Amino acid sequence: MTLLEHIGRYWMLIRRAFGRPEKHRMYYIRLINEIEALGINSVGIVAIISFFMGAVITIQTAYNTESPLFPAYLIGLAARDSILLEFSSTIVALILAGKVGSRIASEIGTMRVTEQVDALEIMGVNSAGYLILPKIVALVIFAPLLSLMSMIIGIFGGWIAGTSAGVVTTADYVYGIQFAFIPYYITYSLIKSVVFAFIITTISSYHGYYTSGGALEVGRSSTLAVVHSSVVILLFNLILTQILLS
Repeated sequence: MTLLEHIGRYWMLIRRAFGRPEKHRMYYIRLINEIEALGINSVGIVAIISFFMGAVITIQTAYNTESPLFPAYLIGLAARDSILLEFSSTIVALILAGKVGSRIASEIGTMRVTEQVDALEIMGVNSAGYLILPKIVALVIFAPLLSLMSMIIGIFGGWIAGTSAGVVTTADYVYGIQFAFIPYYITYSLIKSVVFAFIITTISSYHGYYTSGGALEVGRSSTLAVVHSSVVILLFNLILTQILLS
């Protein structure tokens, strides 16, 4: 299939996914389950990576600004802006594309090759809406919370690393975090996290839904979901940065 054919089939699937639910209670139960599976279960890996990335950013900034021409508070400022503008939205989204995206694609792909999706269609259930819509809503709701958590833990990790290594004092680090703070950076990051969550869930669901064959094809769909989600995230990161920060 050509790229345009994939794009057309993708949008047709998304349109089906947002169709009217047969039973709202059934979708609500699935939504709660997906919030736990896609969101809450991702808290641990996001927290660990955010802590260490915040630490690495702080240490690297400190060693690259050793000149007396640079004030000490610049370390906290650079760590804050790096975490708010890029890490807590884009890098966390790439992490979720690997963890959540592969899970979605393999789950729906397995259901497709074992004919469970066909069984839903036979029962008169909108399989696209039943399988995909709760995942989209769950991650779109939870992704901004993960992004906020990443910001806090990343900055905290930077403070722990900076003070432990003796490259910055607590007073200088805190002053740097507060210096010339622009609240819109948080809004910008949250907007990106919502868009990226939609990209991850829809592209991964698309690859899983149109899986054909057996177990080998399920693995291939899972890999394609992660790769394509990551590429589209990076593309939209550029587009959103140009639109929201210009």
